[in-house]
Amino acid sequence: MTADLAELSARFCAALRAQGVAVGADRSARFARAIMVVSPRRVPELYWCALATLVSTPDEIDVLTRVFSAVFESADPADFRGDRPQATASAGAFTASDSRPSRDLRTAMAGSPAERLMSRDFADLEPEELARLREIMRRFELATPRRRTRRKRISATGRRVDLRETLRRARRSGGEPAVLSRWTPRDKPRKLVVLCDISGSMEAHARAMLQLLVCAAGGARAEVFTFATRLTRLTRALARNPAAAMRRAGEEAPDWSSGTRIGASLREFLDTYGARGMARGAVVVIISDGWETGDTGELRAQMARLSLLAHRIVWVNPRTAKPGYRPAVGGMAAAWPYCDEVVSAHRLDAVDELLAAIG
Repeated sequence: MTADLAELSARFCAALRAQGVAVGADRSARFARAIMVVSPRRVPELYWCALATLVSTPDEIDVLTRVFSAVFESADPADFRGDRPQATASAGAFTASDSRPSRDLRTAMAGSPAERLMSRDFADLEPEELARLREIMRRFELATPRRRTRRKRISATGRRVDLRETLRRARRSGGEPAVLSRWTPRDKPRKLVVLCDISGSMEAHARAMLQLLVCAAGGARAEVFTFATRLTRLTRALARNPAAAMRRAGEEAPDWSSGTRIGASLREFLDTYGARGMARGAVVVIISDGWETGDTGELRAQMARLSLLAHRIVWVNPRTAKPGYRPAVGGMAAAWPYCDEVVSAHRLDAVDELLAAIG
């Protein structure tokens, strides 16, 4: 029986980690993207996708070859040696070792429900279809740029001498400082703040983006707010498993699927949280189609305030995916000059733009 490609790929990455290969969420996501771009028809072609995305040193190649052969039973390690895949390599595509005719990889990929959903707009997905994408969303990593802090750490390559640590160590040598201790500033990831529009026009995309935050590595560290006619903080509600988090989000945001007052919601966020420190130096992601039912002048003023506090403003608008889109009128026109990046992220295979903009 043909196995599910996504399931086998996840098992393959887990097996590599068990063998000591550092396959994190970033490498797993690159492997998944390589499969979607290359669309390998034969097992050796899939091997080259894995080799290009999952290893970083020559020592890991033999481990990858051995684990690949074990996971994808129809693959022979001898087929993957040399400069290119052998023409006589196994034509099996994730098929068990039996006497039935094998099928190519394209057929196997077409049979994977999750892979088929990657190229569909979030607005077209039913709730149960969106739930199938959770495993793939776990391969993504939300990583913000790092910033220098006021804290320090001892480092042999530090440029400044740590007098206190030098004197402390000097006590071991009778007060004579044998070695000068040096220090360097610590750094840490910048804060990630997400403001998600949950009005009627954004309901489907909002659920997808909130699910991504729950599933993706690093998403749990984000401060998450929803807004429509009012602002609601959902950070604690989303720090649970995806299904429970989405139910809790619906309970805590009573204005779900209502109108949109973006400017007023931004003002409330800045007055209550942002100006007090949450937005300072942070990467702020606003998820909205820009349909403002309030005063666009208010939105422009609050975006100007936010731009003075945030390190970077990323606006996610699924409507920008349409050919010829222009922010000519309304809220999007008011907000556009203050955005460092505007992306669509309207389907799973377009989320890479969002991850790059955040990082």
